[in-house]
Amino acid sequence: MTDNELKELVAGLAVSNAENAQGLSVLRALFRETDEQINKTDEQMKKTDEQMRRTVEQMRRTDEQMKRTDEQMKRTDEKLERIGIRMGNIADNNGMNAEEYFFNSLEAKPFLGGIKYDDVKRNVYSFKQKLEDEYDIVMYNGNCIALIECKYKAHENDLRKLMDNKVGNFKELFPYYKDYKIYLGLASFSFYPELEEMAKEKGVAVLKQKGDVMEIVAENLKAY
Repeated sequence: MTDNELKELVAGLAVSNAENAQGLSVLRALFRETDEQINKTDEQMKKTDEQMRRTVEQMRRTDEQMKRTDEQMKRTDEKLERIGIRMGNIADNNGMNAEEYFFNSLEAKPFLGGIKYDDVKRNVYSFKQKLEDEYDIVMYNGNCIALIECKYKAHENDLRKLMDNKVGNFKELFPYYKDYKIYLGLASFSFYPELEEMAKEKGVAVLKQKGDVMEIVAENLKAY
């Protein structure tokens, strides 16, 4: 081998070593970047895991709170149901007391608007196909019927129901009385002035308690 060839060989090895060194440097840099990225990913995963753990814990607490809320609502519903039943019983008792009072009063003095009746019945019920109705008090004579609706505390819808529904139902359910004159009365322990005035305008008798006796207001009584 000549001197020139030896120099060329040495020069080539030097270049190769330099390129290898440069390649190793690049690889090390890539490894460092990869390690950093892996570290960042690990850190992010740790944060994600922690966030998920807190979310699961929050969901668990929420479930417990919902269970407690459901239990509280159940107890509240049960309490309201008991109160509703109790109030319903009170309302029924009040209604029965009113009905008993006015029935006894009319049975003792069977007059309405100057008309005398021969018979007084309570809780008159009938049904016909899909139609049914019940009347608190019904008064009878040879050509007149009086339908008395009894309430502990009367409201406008009670008056309207009496005029708009119960009269027609009575004629349908008791056709025997179709040619009778039918008079109406609303009996209650409590009337507000507007309702009493409305009943008078519609020709419906107002029956109310005044002291220990029953008062009947029926100046404008009309047949339905």
